[in-house]
Amino acid sequence: MLGILRRWRRRRLRARPLPDGWAELLARNAPFVARLSAADRARLLDDIKVLVAEKHFIAAGGMTITDEVKVTIAAAAARLTVRLDVALYDDLTEIIVYPGAYRHPDADDTAVLGEAHHWGTVVLSWRAVLDGLRNPGDGLDTAIHEFAHVLDRVDGAFDGAPSLRAHEHYRPWATAMSRHYAKLRRRDRRTRSVLRDYGATNEAEFFAVATEAFFERRERLKERAPDLHDELARFYGVE
Repeated sequence: MLGILRRWRRRRLRARPLPDGWAELLARNAPFVARLSAADRARLLDDIKVLVAEKHFIAAGGMTITDEVKVTIAAAAARLTVRLDVALYDDLTEIIVYPGAYRHPDADDTAVLGEAHHWGTVVLSWRAVLDGLRNPGDGLDTAIHEFAHVLDRVDGAFDGAPSLRAHEHYRPWATAMSRHYAKLRRRDRRTRSVLRDYGATNEAEFFAVATEAFFERRERLKERAPDLHDELARFYGVE
């Protein structure tokens, strides 16, 4: 019954016109939207409506949650699932937003820009979200990174292996991911020219970093790691 009600509610949300001002917010903060095909852009806008309505956005560290914050972060999340299904975010319940980098009260002085937790929470630095969206091509996008972790977690674990489209995709996926993860850990220069060193932390971080590269440095990724590129393209449904 819950699933039926959710689908009904989402159909109603998608049927509503885009609220006033949202298009201007996206043009300013999420320039990738304008580069989508008409069909993908329509799906993305519908999914933004769903995410804004369903997720709890929580202010932290003096942050104020506005429509701009909600719409921009929802766009970043929907970007990953525009050819998948926004339902992949169903277990994500809350998005905590800080104005900038933050620190854990019981940890060291390391500044944190974002996190994804097992219990359905993503934490983001608003400044990092904006920097990532407004600077395409640098291979660094905090929102992409953290929402990739959410997709990874759909099957129950942060392990760098999200739920793929077909059973036969798992072997080539594992082969490509393992190969380039090992190369990054060896500090292979060609691999490091397209993937951030942070991806060598573990398999989950490798998938998130590779996703950043796929959406931000796609041509370079295709040139320097074609098998990795192709597996990500098949997963995200992007030609």
